[in-house]
Amino acid sequence: MLKLLMLALIALLILSLTRPGLGFKAQKPADYASEEPVFDIRTHLKGAFVAEGMIYGPRGKVVSRFLADLAGSWDTNSGRLSETFTYSTGTVQKRNWSIVMGQDGAFVARAEDIVGEATGQQMGSAVRLHYRIRLPAASGGHVLDVTDWMYLLDNGTIVNRSQMRKFGIKVGELFATIRPVGT
Repeated sequence: MLKLLMLALIALLILSLTRPGLGFKAQKPADYASEEPVFDIRTHLKGAFVAEGMIYGPRGKVVSRFLADLAGSWDTNSGRLSETFTYSTGTVQKRNWSIVMGQDGAFVARAEDIVGEATGQQMGSAVRLHYRIRLPAASGGHVLDVTDWMYLLDNGTIVNRSQMRKFGIKVGELFATIRPVGT
């Protein structure tokens, strides 16, 4: 009986480690459906933005800091978001997202270092995005599973929190603020 209980507990642990968004699993987009201000990426990720943030390693220590310039443009339900990150090491990284809105706040996105397609959902004051990212060769070239949560604040600032996982185990976390240039 004890062996059966132990096997069941191990199976539950493995299942919880391999589910996307562990650490964020206590929330879902519907939790924010009635929250304001309403976050519409076509409006709130349009124009020029600056992002400031940190990346934490698996032990919770800050392993990198960054500043980023973002520029978003939209044509009805199709958008582009270009990002230029400058890390504290002086390394510069660029990413260009192509985004297509679907029904009921759902959207898909693609970028050069994204494996396959990113899937997102906006609802109320929050946006969740799932994707797999291939790290640069200088960072090992690993493919990580990422869950981003972005929250729109009353003043137009966006707070971004991301978790990165490899084989279901958290290997990093990102925290950033994104705000329109000039605010």
